Amino acid sequence: MITPRVGVVWWNSGVEWAGTETARGPRLLGRLTAAGRSRASASSSSPAPALVASGLSILITITIGLLGPSAMVPALHGPAWQPPYSLGLGPDGHLVIGLAAAAVILGTLGLVAGLRSLRRLPDARWLLLAGCLAAAVLAFLPPSGSSDHLNYAAYGRMAALGHDPYVTVPANLPGDPVVGAVQEWRKVPSVYGPVATAVQALAAEIGGESLWLTVFVMALANAAAFIATALLLHRFTRHDPVRQRRAALLWTANPLVVYQLAAGMHLDTLAIAFVVAALVVRPGRPGSGVLAGWGSGVLLGLGIAVKVTVGLVALGPAWELRRAPRKPALVAGAATLTVLVTYWLAGPRALNQVLNASKSVSLATPWKLVKEAAQALAGPGSYHAWIQIGSLLLLAILAFLLLRALRACTLGAPTTLDSAPTAPTAPTAAVDAQRALDDPTALDAPRVALAFAVAWLFATPYALPWYDGLAFALLGLVPWPALDGFMVARLAALSLAYLPARQFDQPADMGWLVSVVRSQVVPWFLLALTIGLAWWAARAGARARRRPA
Repeated sequence: MITPRVGVVWWNSGVEWAGTETARGPRLLGRLTAAGRSRASASSSSPAPALVASGLSILITITIGLLGPSAMVPALHGPAWQPPYSLGLGPDGHLVIGLAAAAVILGTLGLVAGLRSLRRLPDARWLLLAGCLAAAVLAFLPPSGSSDHLNYAAYGRMAALGHDPYVTVPANLPGDPVVGAVQEWRKVPSVYGPVATAVQALAAEIGGESLWLTVFVMALANAAAFIATALLLHRFTRHDPVRQRRAALLWTANPLVVYQLAAGMHLDTLAIAFVVAALVVRPGRPGSGVLAGWGSGVLLGLGIAVKVTVGLVALGPAWELRRAPRKPALVAGAATLTVLVTYWLAGPRALNQVLNASKSVSLATPWKLVKEAAQALAGPGSYHAWIQIGSLLLLAILAFLLLRALRACTLGAPTTLDSAPTAPTAPTAAVDAQRALDDPTALDAPRVALAFAVAWLFATPYALPWYDGLAFALLGLVPWPALDGFMVARLAALSLAYLPARQFDQPADMGWLVSVVRSQVVPWFLLALTIGLAWWAARAGARARRRPA
């Protein structure tokens, strides 16, 4: 006799369904439940290794900036008694690159260990304090890892002087003390949105002809955005202590995110702060009014006006509000109006470089392998259209698979990550599962936004490690531990590929970091990781469809 019974086991890496049981069903459910408890005990392991490794990683990141100009840190000449501060030791390039590699490796190990010991980590407030303090300290040190902040300062200076940064290139103003400091992008106009340019111009107005002061003002704005995102995540997860610790671990106290976004001082931090705030406002929640809709739309528009690619997050509220036509129209109208006004103020050429950048292929993505194959078969310049079409198809496929997998993981999931494995009774479990299947609103705005953001990161032909900060912030909103491993592996690989991201002042014998690690090893690794993500998502979604009614 077959006894239909649905068993749900909450794993640390997702939700597994025991399915229909036969006479051996109870034994199967017992083994699955025991395995779930075994994983639960593993996730309750000592937090000491995680805290030590993560702390050392963040301390190394701070040390790199404190040592002063090096292969990792572009020089900022200014008064020694004013920030950004450094010892000015000018350390050897091999040393600082080795320190950066150690920071990435220790940070990865600490993050993995922390995610496995969530229940025993310190209170989320301590993690919040530690991460925010690290971001504040790094704001007073010179940025490290890339030279993008020199570009930001140059574009702001151009705007302050009355030049159009979307047309003028740094090479046009070689004698300016701020614009002339640009190193690698001297012939490229700004690729950033009008809100980003406004922040840069404000910093340039305050800094004047001082490069170090201009950069310091932008560093303060970056730290403020990083801390604001941390506080929003802490507030959003306040009803669940374990989720709150997980959110702090994935963003605020995440050594890899601190290394890329706090120490690297990238504009992605500001864009992420806006879109996270838009999702926290949640116009789709019960009882929300017109003000929430307008606020969410304006915040989304501001995020898009910093960096266009974060506009994918808007698909989350659009899906959540699709059954209430007035609310999505309100959010979309506010977002569109904000974007149109900001780009109108910036001028008609603000989108020129965004369109050009969409045709680029970075070295550390799998599309670089496709580019090389296409060039070998059809000659130079023949790959752009095929790669763009292929990346859009991959984005659509991954988004579909992730949404289906997310629906499967949402069904039957307990309200807290700290819940023990449960086996609900047959009628209740079956009814609840069917109700969840019939209710597409189980996929709320943060979940849908996360699925599209991750799909885009894995599909885009042009990706840099700090782009992944968007996914980690959204993971802090969504209890989907199964995806943590994929994103940690991806960010760790990209961080090692860009050691450092800048090419000036690099040791001559370290060229293999670009020619081998960045151009060969990491693209193949990310290709395998992308295939693994698609395979996992397809299996997770298929398991949900095979569940009995």
